[in-house]
Amino acid sequence: MEFRSLLFVPGDRPERFRKALDSAADGLILDLEDSVAPSRKADARQAVIESLSLPRSKPVFVRINPIPAGGLETDLPDVLKAKPDGIVLPKADGAKDVLNLTDAMGDSPVPVLPIATETPRALFKLDTYEDVSSSLCGLTWGAEDLPATIGASSSRETDGSYTPPFEWVRSVALFAAHAAGVKAVETVYPDIKDIDGLTAYAARARRDGFTAMMAIHPSQCQIINDAFTPSDDEIAHAMKIIEAFQQNPDAGALQIDGKMVDAPHEKQARKLVAQWKQLTGQD
Repeated sequence: MEFRSLLFVPGDRPERFRKALDSAADGLILDLEDSVAPSRKADARQAVIESLSLPRSKPVFVRINPIPAGGLETDLPDVLKAKPDGIVLPKADGAKDVLNLTDAMGDSPVPVLPIATETPRALFKLDTYEDVSSSLCGLTWGAEDLPATIGASSSRETDGSYTPPFEWVRSVALFAAHAAGVKAVETVYPDIKDIDGLTAYAARARRDGFTAMMAIHPSQCQIINDAFTPSDDEIAHAMKIIEAFQQNPDAGALQIDGKMVDAPHEKQARKLVAQWKQLTGQD
């Protein structure tokens, strides 16, 4: 499943679902967790089920409630009957939670996107996702629940960058996703009106190795898509690297445009071109 942007839609706001389908988002996340008040959980679940019955032009995930909060018992059975394209698992506690979720899905499993860093305990389970990678469509992290859990006043500096503890969390989540061989999904940028900040944030995410990002407002999606779409110049340069090594198969390193490139550069070039082909439908 290829995507660059995933847009959250509150589960108790079904009128937003059609608008979200028309947005630039590559996929949607209908939310039954944090954006829904406890008193509205049942109404939200019914609204999500009804929304899933509508024609879809893009993948639609559902974020169920956490396993300790009864998400497998209260949300999953009815949601699965409505055939979502994937399940977002909040407050995931490593591979065992993914296994519990897939076991509960029975014979009709769908891909899982765990939010893998929302509790202190979960940070020490990030290396286990490699064991369940075949059940995953990606791995993401969160910067809101964890600081609240440990009593941190914020996860961010005044300029919007992450404080050292949470920059570390972001980094290990990124590496855990790549160790599992799945998409590394950057967390949301909460300031909807800060377009320049979002643009810089998404660009840094791609630079650092993230391959997609979540959004909380439709206006963020095109900016995210642009950030995670290889440019024409990038593709041309990658093609040049691939062709150079095809023409010189025994070379350990080559000089291209005045710079030395070697096997890791060729590997990255091939990954970039493969991603571009998936996004554009090129053969």
